[in-house]
Amino acid sequence: MQRSMGVAIVGCGYVADYYASTLPNHPQLRAVGVYDRNPARAADFGRHHGIHVFASMADLLADESVRIVVNLTNPQSHAHVTRSALEAGRHVYSEKPLALSLSEGRELVELAGSRGLTLGVGPCTLLGETAQTLWRALRDGVVGRPRLVYAELDDGAIHQMPYRTWISESGAPWPYLDEFRVGPALEHAAYYLNWLTAFFGPVTEVTSFSALVVPDKVPGVTGSEFAPDFTTASLRFTSGVIARLTCSTLAPEDRALRIIGDDGVLRVAECWDYGAGVTLRTLVPAERRESCDHYLEPPVPFPLVRPADYRYRYNQSPEQDLHDMDFARGVAEVADAVIEGRGARVSAQQALHVLEIILAMMECGMNKIESTFEPVTPMPWAGLPA
Repeated sequence: MQRSMGVAIVGCGYVADYYASTLPNHPQLRAVGVYDRNPARAADFGRHHGIHVFASMADLLADESVRIVVNLTNPQSHAHVTRSALEAGRHVYSEKPLALSLSEGRELVELAGSRGLTLGVGPCTLLGETAQTLWRALRDGVVGRPRLVYAELDDGAIHQMPYRTWISESGAPWPYLDEFRVGPALEHAAYYLNWLTAFFGPVTEVTSFSALVVPDKVPGVTGSEFAPDFTTASLRFTSGVIARLTCSTLAPEDRALRIIGDDGVLRVAECWDYGAGVTLRTLVPAERRESCDHYLEPPVPFPLVRPADYRYRYNQSPEQDLHDMDFARGVAEVADAVIEGRGARVSAQQALHVLEIILAMMECGMNKIESTFEPVTPMPWAGLPA
């Protein structure tokens, strides 16, 4: 059985450097080539990373050594590029979102299924040590029955930052117009929604509020082109858990998550760091509770299920924080799933469910969620419940 798979990247923009730099972390992945509709951008990227540049998308899809297409195009192109790769018989790993509409997303999921192909979708932070540690703690009942979740995905007031100067390792500018047009919900809500739906099952109901608070972010571009820059929603899960998720590109940076259970609270400060620390607050013992003015013990570190150590560190600008993210881990999960003949943990069905949730979040009001997905399996190194 084949133990390595040829990978080709489509889209050599800002995020592509993170994938190319973390592919060597995974020996089952072999970089075959790249393509971008901008030949100069593709040439710069290929030269920087020492990867072959395809002259066209047709040439890339005609190369039989390409088994997985990694779709890193802008969000407006995700559905088209993924469809083309699936129709050519290639497995696909796509950056989030799966598509920009639920109907397009469904078509892609159905197409992959009908062709017997694996379609994986980012983000893959659920596969990281922090998320897997948190999930293991929940399976082990560390905080008892989980009841409530508070999740923050605020990335700071980006329109106040020098975002026009942000350049990737190989020279690609940060695509600020794409980011503002798509908005923080479609760009970032999946980071925690992937975790929470894996932990607590599908969402059945979303009650939300969304607004474009700063329409004049870019001189000469009307606010009508931009998506909401603030979104907050309450989610009801099939397990009974209730979550409040807020995301914006306005409030000071905060990507913390708290899971409140009957017997304590688990907290993570950062979802963009695969090795971010997890803390635990347990209940003050009953015999001491009447003599103190609090009911939770101070937070203590909760050990990760394994160390997180990568050969690549996200660090393209002194103005932005450093985050350890193994971007290619999702691609490796698709490769492993194909090699082992199983479903990928970064499944298209879960991504479609998350897309439906996010689209509901961007509306104001209450929406029922109809889609669902098969339960996700923890990583083998995260262990079974104790």
